Amino acid sequence: MRHLGLITLLVPDYDEAIAYYTSVLGFELLSDLPVHEPGRPNKRWVVVAPGRDAQTGLLLARADGERQTARVGDQTGGRVAFFLYTDTFDTDCRRLKEAGVSFEGEPRNEPYGRVVVIADRYGNRWDLIEPAPA
Repeated sequence: MRHLGLITLLVPDYDEAIAYYTSVLGFELLSDLPVHEPGRPNKRWVVVAPGRDAQTGLLLARADGERQTARVGDQTGGRVAFFLYTDTFDTDCRRLKEAGVSFEGEPRNEPYGRVVVIADRYGNRWDLIEPAPA
């Protein structure tokens, strides 16, 4: 079986990002291990995912240098980068609003499901989607 395992997401700080993605977006911390790479002290392998059974997770990578730091929050040039699927759309919207997540517009119905664009702490744009019935 093949599947997409991880997507790298540049962040300014590991612990701040872990706290945000777990406590605000409700992800689970799957891994937080030290990486011993010469010249890069305190590098870590940090993986979060929407749940333990998710096939795809985010590898939270601390930005290293000016070029990567400039890309934090804008890795896709302003396009929606991530698509978070849910079967509890209204509940998730309420919880995210209460947690202070930025919503870009109101939820809308599209042929593929209910969707709203949100922005995470760093400015990355996400579609929160409840897929339409098959």
